[in-house]
Amino acid sequence: MGRPVTLFTGQWADIPLEQLCKKAKEFGYDGLELACWGDHFEVDKALSDDTYCARKRDLLERHDLKLFAISNHLVGQAVCDNIDQRHKSILPEYVWKDGNPEGVAQRAAEEMKNTARAAQKLGVGIVNGFTGSSIWHLIYDFPPTPKSMITAGFQQFADRWNPILDVFQDCGIRFALEVHPTEIAFDIYSAQRALEAIGRREEFGFNFDPSHLIWQGVDPVEFIREFPDRIYHVHMKDAATTLNGRSGILASHLSFGDPRRGWDFRSVGRGGVRFEEIIRALNVAGYPADAPLSVEWEDSGMEREMGAAEAADFVRNIDFRPSGRAFDAAFSDE
Repeated sequence: MGRPVTLFTGQWADIPLEQLCKKAKEFGYDGLELACWGDHFEVDKALSDDTYCARKRDLLERHDLKLFAISNHLVGQAVCDNIDQRHKSILPEYVWKDGNPEGVAQRAAEEMKNTARAAQKLGVGIVNGFTGSSIWHLIYDFPPTPKSMITAGFQQFADRWNPILDVFQDCGIRFALEVHPTEIAFDIYSAQRALEAIGRREEFGFNFDPSHLIWQGVDPVEFIREFPDRIYHVHMKDAATTLNGRSGILASHLSFGDPRRGWDFRSVGRGGVRFEEIIRALNVAGYPADAPLSVEWEDSGMEREMGAAEAADFVRNIDFRPSGRAFDAAFSDE
């Protein structure tokens, strides 16, 4: 038996959870990773209604679906970001309110604390998400960026996330950052610096997603090797570079799905990620045999229900347990 294969519901939040449970089971999934938007998992209701979490659990159990993690990427993005009108469309009204940037960031931080409390009530140990970043826009380093500005950005991250992580610690929950452009950590070196900024506290680790690394030119396997004890959750997602001499990896201000882009997401197994090498690296790193491989399905060029079903089969077929012995042990008398 391989690891359980789950479906992240974030890209399916337009479908009521009860309907999605039925579909996910038909697609072949063992469980769901619930997004904290749509009606899939609502943090405020989880804390205000003593029956809410039990009803969510009952719904999944009726469809024989497991639950290992919830994800609050959208609100987490607003904790460290420079807030503007883009954030209004991704935040709950009670977090956005009047849109005042300082107030939005403060309410987003409180919502992330409440997400840890809600996860505890729900009985899961992992919250996946984003941190946002006040310094992502400085990535090109022109006009020349004083090092003090970057240092200040990592310090802001620490100042805003340490109080959140204190609540995660109190609740016995771990936060798994999806290392991703626009976050405080987007590759190996920035992930190292993010860990250092918060004193490498155990509550903070990573939701490993190879699709965000490969198009940058970062080897996803090297990320696992660098942080073997910090891989708290795994997203199975693919991407492909489509460089043809006309566009680059900065994507030319073209939307996802535009064939002129220099890279885009692909359904699992249809891009450039070497998933067998990732499974081997996860096995060496000690990613548990009962921990999920969660499909985050994103492919603008493919019908999503066909793609989600195909992805479940792909992930189940690519996973394998590590060997408990050397293949040539039978040759030896020792």
